[in-house]
Amino acid sequence: MKLIIPMAGRGTRVRPHSHTTPKPLLPVAGTMIIERIVETFARTLDRTIDEIVYILGPDFGREIKETLKEMSERHNAKATFRVQDVALGTAHAVSCANEDLKGEVIIVFADTLFDSKEKVKVDDADSVIWLKEVDDPSRFGVAVHKDGKITDFVEKPSEPISNLAIIGVYYFKRGEDLKKEIQYLLDNKVTGHGNEYQITDALDRLLKDDKVFKKATVDEWLDCGTLPAWLDTTGEILAKEEHSYDSFENTTIHPPVYIGEGVDISGSEIGPKVSIESGTVIKNSKISNSIIQKDAKIEDCELSGSTIGNSAEAHGAKGEVHIGDHSVLNQ
Repeated sequence: MKLIIPMAGRGTRVRPHSHTTPKPLLPVAGTMIIERIVETFARTLDRTIDEIVYILGPDFGREIKETLKEMSERHNAKATFRVQDVALGTAHAVSCANEDLKGEVIIVFADTLFDSKEKVKVDDADSVIWLKEVDDPSRFGVAVHKDGKITDFVEKPSEPISNLAIIGVYYFKRGEDLKKEIQYLLDNKVTGHGNEYQITDALDRLLKDDKVFKKATVDEWLDCGTLPAWLDTTGEILAKEEHSYDSFENTTIHPPVYIGEGVDISGSEIGPKVSIESGTVIKNSKISNSIIQKDAKIEDCELSGSTIGNSAEAHGAKGEVHIGDHSVLNQ
């Protein structure tokens, strides 16, 4: 089975970090967002993924591809790369992997993390759509269902027709069927929300062709699409997982925290809800509810609600700060 991941977007809402790192490669407590998604499929899906197709932007370089290739190999999957030159909507993004839309495929848009206690079974369905029960369905695209089967899709309903939001994960027994309907949208310039080509329009056409759609509901759906959401999701993951860490000189740790390998901390107070990636050095600082990426240096700081990039330095900073990779902040 192929897993197709469109990730060509620029991630503008998580800048400055997305200037150098695609959003799905940002860490959440020591593990990239995209790898957590792959791990979820390995744990909850009744199929094995043997190939991961990454749809990248035209300027994504060799280092990003190597990172994705290594991650795929860790999960016994082949890595394939396609390019989306211009962003024209979700259906257009998937069409950039047209040659891969064969046989069983899963498509996931890597903005969110999700989890389920139950195994997802895709037998006896042409398509399975992952859904999450929400309090305010008017903010989402939703699926209408009856007797376990999906009967309709509605974008941001004004009436309470369904409270099951579409989270951006889709299974298709025959990728060729989806390819055909997406091509119809492109050929006939059928655009939807935002005047873009939307995958929900292709789903509508498949439904009208009497394809059997079933639902897979998730227990957890966590957003990583903005800086506050990335921080909140990291905090929730930290609270759920148990991470061990060493003791540090003259330092107090308030769990939950994640502290990567080779981190050096002295004279500081860390936590709660702090994720510190490998190789970082922290001295005489107080840090809470923050994400510190690899090889950063932090000294004489009081940080809360902050995100610090790889190999960045902060000296004397206070409050909420967000600095990108290889940046230096002196205050």
